Amino acid sequence: MAGRLLAVGESVAVWNRTADKTRALGAAGARVAATPAELSAACDTVISVLTDAAAIDAAYSGACGLLHGNVSGKLFIDMSTVRPLAARALAAAVSARGARFVECPVGGSVGPAREGKLFGFAGGDAADVARARPILERLCRRVEHVGPAGAGASMKLAVNLPMHTYWQALDEALAICRPLGLDAARLVDIFADTSGAPASLKTRKEGIVAALNGADAGPADFDVDSIRKDLRAMLEEARALGVGLPVAERALEFFDRGSREGQGSRGAARLLRRGNRRSPG
Repeated sequence: MAGRLLAVGESVAVWNRTADKTRALGAAGARVAATPAELSAACDTVISVLTDAAAIDAAYSGACGLLHGNVSGKLFIDMSTVRPLAARALAAAVSARGARFVECPVGGSVGPAREGKLFGFAGGDAADVARARPILERLCRRVEHVGPAGAGASMKLAVNLPMHTYWQALDEALAICRPLGLDAARLVDIFADTSGAPASLKTRKEGIVAALNGADAGPADFDVDSIRKDLRAMLEEARALGVGLPVAERALEFFDRGSREGQGSRGAARLLRRGNRRSPG
């Protein structure tokens, strides 16, 4: 996303908990900040994308965090995928410092991010979302204001649920047609051209075919452990709402098993074709 903003002519400063991840952006013209506080001091609008609520708390409220110093009047946009209560807590912390807050978790991976074709689920006050919209529209093909702070997080978890559970469904589907002996490329192409395929299958065919053939599928846009984190957040939110998510529970078991087998840092396609090793029921 930072690369996209640079590409469309925005002035960008960056900071990352893993310093190496800022090097390419620095070479492309971004200012590299030494601390979150240095970054927020230099920018009127601050965008954060962090792993979980603990990372958000550390980056915003830790020593030399984003809310350190005078941030009154600045706009903070958090695009992390977390539970709604984490978004609401961050909104309160930002407001207490006299700044404005919008959450906008996004749908889409690296390719859409580079092209400004993400889908944004914005939550916050209408005036703050309106203020954020010009920058969000640099990053997103569509921005939906779905409610107050926390609403965007709810929508993002909901949208991710069928996508994450699809991998287990695909694994089970492959178990049914495996005896046909079809070539992996042909098999994936058939699935991708039917109503039994999400958009992500259509755009990730090459990586899935590689994984099915036992080849290197390349670096993961979103790895197994990240999917596990999202599924846990969905289940925690569902319990707080008093509802059950049995499909998500089984999907989490599927990904937990993959992580135990050493696939946590790999893409979900690496977990396919394990269905024949499962016991019935």
